[in-house]
Amino acid sequence: MDQNSVIEAKNIIKKYKNFTLDVPEFKLPKGFATALIGENGAGKTTLLNILTGIRSDYQGTINYFGKYSEKELDNTPEVKERIGYTGTDNYYLPSWTVGQIADISSIIFDKFDSAKFKKYCDDLAIFGSASFDKHKKVSALSDGTKTKLMLAGVLSRETDLLIMDEPASPLDPLMRDKLCELIRDYINSGENKTVFFSTHNISDMENVTDYAIIMEHGMIVEQGFVEDLKEKYIVVKGEREDVEKVRPILYTMSQSNYGFEGICLAENLDKLAGLDIATETPSLFKISVAVMKKNSLIK
Repeated sequence: MDQNSVIEAKNIIKKYKNFTLDVPEFKLPKGFATALIGENGAGKTTLLNILTGIRSDYQGTINYFGKYSEKELDNTPEVKERIGYTGTDNYYLPSWTVGQIADISSIIFDKFDSAKFKKYCDDLAIFGSASFDKHKKVSALSDGTKTKLMLAGVLSRETDLLIMDEPASPLDPLMRDKLCELIRDYINSGENKTVFFSTHNISDMENVTDYAIIMEHGMIVEQGFVEDLKEKYIVVKGEREDVEKVRPILYTMSQSNYGFEGICLAENLDKLAGLDIATETPSLFKISVAVMKKNSLIK
């Protein structure tokens, strides 16, 4: 296994009636925050569920931390202790109280810190302006607050890897910014701490993303460190009269009365020589949208 990867998988295949996840090779870089980007239905949750052991009905092999197989994920406590997970489903039972969550977590996980849990609950304003309420039931919380509660629970453990499925989706803009801060704090809290999160809208999470994996209809269509991707792709702007000349070169293009804007591979820039164009470095958001559109079944 690549020692720079915290998870390495090969030939992962999961077939549904009208959809197939097909990932010949997957490597999660150690010590970074990686975003799994894709539109709804791209296969992000299926891949995360396989990597976390939620789904076992797939083909392929997975290796964790350079020494554990997918079979050891279930029967080796050390592996589960090192991995934290938050999902989009009912992670905690609706009837549980916050106090019961702390008690159960202390029983299940050796390195769960109840004091940290209370602090995260306060920092994330789970009870609003009120103090910690151990009697508060999960069923009484909004979707966004349930997500904050899951974050408080997983961050209160001593782990080496956090895997989060769409953690930003139910959060308001202020809490999304707080989530980015928590991710960066986690990465910086120890050697080789790693975060892997999925999102269908990278704009709110771009400033915390070191590495990006872009999925489309069950396949990984692009991946790399963000700075490398920003060198691979380039934003091109030009005059409206040149639209048809540049169309075959650009991944995506938008037009207005004043001209066009699009993204192409930087290596193809010489094909636009002689045209009156301006260029700029793209954001990860623009790269992601361009790559997804290029590979989308929807044209």
